[in-house]
Amino acid sequence: MTHDLVVLFEHPEWQKPLFAALTRRGVNFAVYDLKQAAFDPEALPAAKLYFNQASPSAYVRGNTRAVPFAYALMRSLEIRGARVLNGTRAFGLELSKSAQIALMQQIGVDHPRSIAFNDVEAAIAQWDLWPCLLKPEQGGSGARMYKLHSPDELRRTLQEKPELWFPDNLLLLQEYFLVDPARGIVRMEFLGGELLYAMRVISHGGFNLCPSEVCNPADETEGYCAIPEEKPAAPVEFYPYPEVPAAVVEAGKRLFQAGGLDVGGLEYLETADGRLVFYDVNANSNLRVPIAKTFGFDPFERVVDYLVSSLG
Repeated sequence: MTHDLVVLFEHPEWQKPLFAALTRRGVNFAVYDLKQAAFDPEALPAAKLYFNQASPSAYVRGNTRAVPFAYALMRSLEIRGARVLNGTRAFGLELSKSAQIALMQQIGVDHPRSIAFNDVEAAIAQWDLWPCLLKPEQGGSGARMYKLHSPDELRRTLQEKPELWFPDNLLLLQEYFLVDPARGIVRMEFLGGELLYAMRVISHGGFNLCPSEVCNPADETEGYCAIPEEKPAAPVEFYPYPEVPAAVVEAGKRLFQAGGLDVGGLEYLETADGRLVFYDVNANSNLRVPIAKTFGFDPFERVVDYLVSSLG
């Protein structure tokens, strides 16, 4: 084995802070670009530890092939006995919003009512909550999400935008909640099963809540990531949130443990009647340095600490 650690990635801009932190610390690591690659399953593994940083939103950047390739590579690595952080179990959960809902139901975490479907009329026959959200089963970066008000609007949207079925021909209808726009949603970042930090995210009506400074810069510059068709009225805002209820943190820990995640983010919202509703699991965690620094640390240094400790 020529390296201690291999980082699997698709979005090079997202990973630059991690690569820089690994280099500063002198970690013997290599990077593996999932966009253009090939592997021999008989020649694996080639490192002590693998860290998966693939994203389900790869398809909105024209990198659709990266996702099935990442899954196949990690499956082969795990069969051959390699340790993969955020491996196939965690990645499979991130790729499936319906699986996330099923897991939340199983462990007793509050969540939105949802149905997955591959046929519009079948969905309409089962669904009676309007307005609702239309989401891709394989989501990411808020792409291809719409608030719909009626069955006819669902029919019309998919007739006019058949590309919404891409990449896997599965979609989700999900319960819509009114939230206080001044409070937004809460995103918690976990590392090794413990809360790293939490932040409030004010979206101004947008769905792309990616915390990476590349996608949602702190200034007025344009984000690098592909973003949804409908831009929000103002840039997304991020604020430190140290007052996360202990019960919510414990629910997040249970969800991470049950989902087999090592590093990642969870998002929940607060309803008008006081419910705290989890709705998204992110195995690829884009950490926001300015937020973490208000808590007194560099988040990428913490990730490197965790990777080094995982090397044993």
